Amino acid sequence: MHANRIRSARKRAVVALAATALLGGATAAAGPVAAAPRTAKADTPAPDCSAAYRIEQTLTGGTTWRMCWRYESEAGLVLDRVSYQPKGEAKPIMVLTSAKLGQIHVPYDDGKAEYDDLTGAGFGGGLQGMAPGECPGGTIKTVKVTNTWDQSQTDVNGLCTTTRARGHAYRMAGENPGQVWQEQGKDLLVYTVNKVGWYEYITEWRFQADGLISANVGATGSLSPADYDAGDGRGWPIGQGAKAYATSHSHNIFWRLNFALDGTPGGTVEQYDSTTTPGKDGATPTTRTVRTPVTKELAGDAKDMRWWRVVSATGKNKDGHARSYEIVPGATAKYSGRPYTRHDVYFTEYKACEQFATNNLRNCGPDAGKSVDTWVNGETLKNPIAWVNIGFHHVARDEDQQPMPVHWQGFQLMPRDVTAMNPLTPAALAGQNGHSQ
Repeated sequence: MHANRIRSARKRAVVALAATALLGGATAAAGPVAAAPRTAKADTPAPDCSAAYRIEQTLTGGTTWRMCWRYESEAGLVLDRVSYQPKGEAKPIMVLTSAKLGQIHVPYDDGKAEYDDLTGAGFGGGLQGMAPGECPGGTIKTVKVTNTWDQSQTDVNGLCTTTRARGHAYRMAGENPGQVWQEQGKDLLVYTVNKVGWYEYITEWRFQADGLISANVGATGSLSPADYDAGDGRGWPIGQGAKAYATSHSHNIFWRLNFALDGTPGGTVEQYDSTTTPGKDGATPTTRTVRTPVTKELAGDAKDMRWWRVVSATGKNKDGHARSYEIVPGATAKYSGRPYTRHDVYFTEYKACEQFATNNLRNCGPDAGKSVDTWVNGETLKNPIAWVNIGFHHVARDEDQQPMPVHWQGFQLMPRDVTAMNPLTPAALAGQNGHSQ
């Protein structure tokens, strides 16, 4: 839902960005943005993070999540060294070296405007301060935001860490009358709010006690008062009568994930496809699942009964099964207008300069492309980077004003064999692992 921009203002910002890029500047958006040296290895945080940049939360059931946070010029919030320690594990299990937004690409249906919000419209410089009520029960952390024009710094109370109830973590009826095994879950939430034009993005990371990670972006703010210039088929009438058509557009949001399961960079990627064969003469159909190792860079398309997982190079759970995380894409509206938005998942070999899925600002050499689709060239995957693309086509509605309700798009990372059993298993059920007589 992106009919929230004054196009002339956005175009001026894009022109300014391009000019500064030509001059070698780090970021070219008006207002404060966090400086990030272009020669730095972006996935290598400091050896350790101080208390101010450390997040640690123990949830109901005994699971502890640990991570470091930082703030980049274009990407905004970055989470480093994300680890998960459920009850019964002697030490934290490393999951991700780094996780962040990889781009927010916004093309308009009438073909008159197209934006890369992270690298072309000042996303990082638009970090918003939070009121106390925006982080209920949690802590609002101070983010130092640096103005790249004069290197002055501004403190913005712009990062919320809190916990939030989510309902049942599990429920199972016992054998005895009235016996119920159940637990009400509570998640760790980490989020920021960044303003671009009339639009505001809530970048949220949610961590559950059973090891699940949810990455979501919620879009809110306002419809642009100067963006009612579309016609039927390219927009939707907003307000009285059928006169002012708010221009329709897409939000194609990318996330960039660098896995380090069990603390070892690399790991392997696997694709799973299931096919169902109808039974003869009305018999029950059968379904077969096939595993395909992904050894080369891949531009992957989501299909029914298809999924991917990233497998640890070294770690196994107590049952001897390789630890992994499965990528679970959320609802999406795939945008076919650009080569880089035509696929749902990309796996590329790690290169420090490849940081943004479109309009990549890092210098990857004269022969390298500026978008993730150009990086898929058959190279062997030794340290795979996962790029997840979730699209949303916004055809505005009367209810989008005023202000616009939050709408979400995102995906999940689901643990697969990270632990031998549900990490929240009650003690009385701990012996029920696998088939038993």
